[in-house]
Amino acid sequence: MEIVWLGHSCFRIRGKEATIVTDPFDKTLGYPVKKPTASIVTVSHQHPQHSYLGGVTGNPRVISRPGEYEIANVFINGIATFHDAEMGEQRGKNTVYLIQIEEVSICHLGDLGHVPTAEQIEQMSDADILMVPVGGGATIGATAAVETISLLQPKLVIPMHFKTEVVKIELAPLEPFLKEMGVKEFVSQPKLSVTKSSLPIETSVVVLDYN
Repeated sequence: MEIVWLGHSCFRIRGKEATIVTDPFDKTLGYPVKKPTASIVTVSHQHPQHSYLGGVTGNPRVISRPGEYEIANVFINGIATFHDAEMGEQRGKNTVYLIQIEEVSICHLGDLGHVPTAEQIEQMSDADILMVPVGGGATIGATAAVETISLLQPKLVIPMHFKTEVVKIELAPLEPFLKEMGVKEFVSQPKLSVTKSSLPIETSVVVLDYN
C-alpha cells in the first residue's frame, strides 16, 4: 500500500484493489490541484478546501458522513466528531475516518477541533497510521495533536494541515509539532510504502513532501 500527500489534508492511499483520496481541496489553498484518480473519496466536512470533488477523477464513491462502509475490500468507519472544542457551536461537525485497507488501519482526523473523547478514542483505537492536523487555526494544534497521539498510540504518525511555502491561509508550521514530539532531525520523503509487517514497534513520525 502506498500513501502520497497531495497537500493540506489530502492524501492518496493506493492499494491493490482500491485508491482512496481524502479531503480533496480547491485552488484557494495555494497547492496545485492535481486531479488524482480515485475509487473512493472521503470528506471530513463541507468546505472547498476539504470537499472539492472537482479535484478528483474516476467517478469515485463519495463518503461524507459517519457510518460503516465496505467498498472493494476496503472497510471504512466514519466517526462523528467536532470542528471545534465547543461541541460544534463555532464550526460545526467533523468526520474522522478509520480506513482498513490491506490489513493496515489508517485514521484520518480531518479537521478535528478537539482532543477526542474516551468513546471516540475507543472507536479509533485500532489505528496503525494516524493522519493528524498540527497547524492549529480551525483544527487542533501541536499540543492537542501530541495529546491525541498519546491516547491513540499509533505506529506511524503523518502530520498534515500545517503551513508550507504555498499555503495562503494562516496556519502554524510543522516545527512546533515536531519539537513537542521530540523529533530533532527528520528527512521528508515523497511517499510512504507500508505493509502490516513493516510497521514499527514504537510510534514514529513520517513527514511527507507534498506531491
